[in-house]
Order: sequence, then structure tokens, then C-alpha cells
Amino acid sequence: MLAHAVLGASSELGGTVVALDDLWGREAVRTQERLRAAGSWEDRFAIAEAALARLEDAGRAVDPEVTFSWGQMVTSRGRVRVERLVAEIGWSRKRLWSRFRAQVGLTPKRAAQLIRFDHAAHRLAAGHSAASVAAESGYADQSHLHRDVMAFAGMTPTALAVSPFLAIDDVAWPPEHGSDA
Repeated sequence: MLAHAVLGASSELGGTVVALDDLWGREAVRTQERLRAAGSWEDRFAIAEAALARLEDAGRAVDPEVTFSWGQMVTSRGRVRVERLVAEIGWSRKRLWSRFRAQVGLTPKRAAQLIRFDHAAHRLAAGHSAASVAAESGYADQSHLHRDVMAFAGMTPTALAVSPFLAIDDVAWPPEHGSDA
């Protein structure tokens, strides 16, 4: 949800490379100057964090219905049905898809698939068998899990289970957010 506040229309940026100046204008120039002048990495991270916080505070608000939907997806590990979400928030399916995509950059279905994949990847990394991970993560069967792993990670479930990126992933996606490997 931070991306929407900081970047604006994230769905329009998908698959593109955009200069920071084009997104942030003069704020980008000021931030880059401060980063160059910083004496340490700790100072640089503090500068970047402060810049993002300023932009988030000044940025566009995310619809509470989109925030609620995202939360339900994370809590259910991607296994919530879109029909249930639209019934709970009182929007049409079309409106949820439109607003969610505009503010998150993905459709609700794709976001749920990625959240489910993240959970499954961490279960694989924790040493669980592909068959048990498929069953507990809501995949139709082990081959369905295999297809998603290949599509999202470009490798087999066995290779994914030992991927080094999963060892550092808790920094970006802490366990309390639904990834309980």
C-alpha cells in the first residue's frame, strides 16, 4: 500500500523503468543530493526512510476496502475468494478489481496467487514435502504447485526449497505477515 502512496498509479508502471525524477520531481533531486553527501550507509538508509515517509504522508490514500481486501488475502495466505471479499466490502467484483489493480498494481486474483506462492515457498524451504505443501496451501494437487513455482520462480519446487533468497526474505516479509515457514 506504500507503493500507491509513493508512486501513484502503480498499475501504469508495471513492466516499465521510470526515472525517480519523473516520479518525485524536485524531491528526487534533493534526496539524491542528501544521499551523496551522507557519510555512512546508516545515514543513507535514514535519509531514504525519511523521504519515503514524507511521500507516504503526502501521497494518495488507499481505499479502506482495498486495504481490507489485502489484509484478508494475507491472513488467509491467498486462499480467500474474491466473491467473499466483494460481499464483505459491498463493492461489485468489477469495482474491486479496478480499484485494487489501480492501487496495488495487480488484480486481486494475481495478488492472492503470489501470497499463496510465498507461503508455499517458505513451507518448502522449511523442509515440508511438495505434496503436503500443495495440500495445505490450497493447490489442487502437487502438479498445480509445480506449475506455480515454475511460473513465479522459474525453478522446480526442489530447487526453490534451497534458494538463498528465502533465507533473507524475512527482512522484506516478516513472519507475522502470514509467511510462517
